[in-house]
Amino acid sequence: MTWAHERPFDLVHDRLPFQPITARPSLPWPGGARLAVWIVPNVEHYEYLPPAGAQNPYPRGPHPDIRKFSYHDYGNRAGFWRMLEVLDRWEIPCTTSLNVAVLDHYPEVAEAMVSRGWEFMSHGLYNTRYLTGLTEDQEREFLTEVDDLLFSRTGRHFAGMLGPNISGNPWTPDLMAEQGMTYHADWVHDERPAPLLTRSGRRLVALPYTYSLNDAPLLMRSHREGAAYTKMCTDQFDELCEGEEHVGRMMCLSLHPFAIGQPHRVEALDAVLAHLRSRDDVWIATGSQIAKHYLSTAYDDDLVRATEEGAA
Repeated sequence: MTWAHERPFDLVHDRLPFQPITARPSLPWPGGARLAVWIVPNVEHYEYLPPAGAQNPYPRGPHPDIRKFSYHDYGNRAGFWRMLEVLDRWEIPCTTSLNVAVLDHYPEVAEAMVSRGWEFMSHGLYNTRYLTGLTEDQEREFLTEVDDLLFSRTGRHFAGMLGPNISGNPWTPDLMAEQGMTYHADWVHDERPAPLLTRSGRRLVALPYTYSLNDAPLLMRSHREGAAYTKMCTDQFDELCEGEEHVGRMMCLSLHPFAIGQPHRVEALDAVLAHLRSRDDVWIATGSQIAKHYLSTAYDDDLVRATEEGAA
């Protein structure tokens, strides 16, 4: 097999060998659950005056962009707490996509997340500093820095990553595996986890995040509000739960305090979570719990099947 050691990852299918979901056996979730759901609050900080980089986080005009900065800052000052009340009501185990600088900039937010035992998934340092444009050595240093910061503040390490502002480089999964992470959330490739190949051969899971049910673009750009947002989320949930051929799939719900935490929107989140909690055959879990279960039950078989078919 040549996937992990003898060729560069020039094509996406070298990283993530293609295999239709209909060709894979059902993935058993704990307790006989039909569906795994992970809920990802993105807790972020956008700098008022971000440094120059490969991309401009405020393309509307010259810095500072007070409108965009303050809209995101609202999320941590007000929206987070409204979102938190609903998440607490439904006892949701959250996986926080975290700009780690939040822990210093917003200590009360940090304490709220730590005290609830939320899992922290790396989202970089700030959401205005991207991986794109870094050299491999610079990115390795960056990933180490943010993990060291998390450990110094919480005593924990990052188990996975969603690239800051969904940015990355061709070698990003290799460096994540080097760091000991177990999952990468940038991939929205499938309705279940899959092996994400690394040049070292270390195991890494592509754990599907979501752009289609991401509250920020849905509510801010496509203007789907209230009942329309609730219906999209619950329709997807119901479809993924039904039919024998769907057993073992997963769903992500992506939240942003500055979007879903607005006063006129939080009722829609409450309705979505009530619907998710209405079934006892659904596993609401953290990213690392899902990745760990997949690694112990189906990763090896999926890897053999996918790489054999890809090499054929």
